[in-house]
Amino acid sequence: MRVKLLKLLFRQHPIFLPMSELVVRVQEPSFIVRRELTGLQGIKLVKGVKSGKAGQDKYGLNEDFDFFEELRDLVLKPSPAETDLLIKRVNTLGRVKMAVVAGIFVSQPDDMTYETPADLFLVGDDIDKGKLNKFLKSLEAEMGTEIRFGVMEKEEFTYRYQMFDRFLRVLLEGPHRKIINKLEM
Repeated sequence: MRVKLLKLLFRQHPIFLPMSELVVRVQEPSFIVRRELTGLQGIKLVKGVKSGKAGQDKYGLNEDFDFFEELRDLVLKPSPAETDLLIKRVNTLGRVKMAVVAGIFVSQPDDMTYETPADLFLVGDDIDKGKLNKFLKSLEAEMGTEIRFGVMEKEEFTYRYQMFDRFLRVLLEGPHRKIINKLEM
C-alpha cells in the first residue's frame, strides 16, 4: 500500500492531490490511506495543505526531504519481481503472443524517453476485454499513473508491421522491453 501511494505521489509531483482522489487512485480504503499519509508526514516526506473548498486537505511531496531524489529513484525503478508478476498477469488475459513495455516501465519521468505511443502493448488473440480493463485499473493503481496501452490481434500486427506502421515503428525503435515474445521478433 505504501509503495502504491509513494509511486502515485512521485509520478504526480509537484501536484497536490485531495484525499478523495488518492483513495480512488490507489484503490485502498480511506482509513488506510490516511494512516500511511500520517506516517509519511511524520518523517516530513509528505506535506498537507488546506484547499479552498471546505478546508479539504491536499497532499503532496516535500522536496526538502533529505533523501528525496534517492527515494524517488528507488520507488520508481521497476524491480525484477514486478516484471515477473506483470508477465503472469498478462498471460491470464488471453493467448498473448507478444507484450511490450515502454514509457513509464523503462524510464524515469525526467527522461526524454518517457513519452512513447504506449506504455503497454499487447499482441494476441482472444484477449478478454473485461479482464483487460480490471488488469489496467489495478496496474494504474500500482504504477500511480494512467497507463497508455494498445492491443492488436496477431494478424493485424503482422500486417501493420510489414507496412511500416508509424505507431509500431516509434514504439519498437524507442526504448522498450519485450516481456513476452512468442513471435520471435
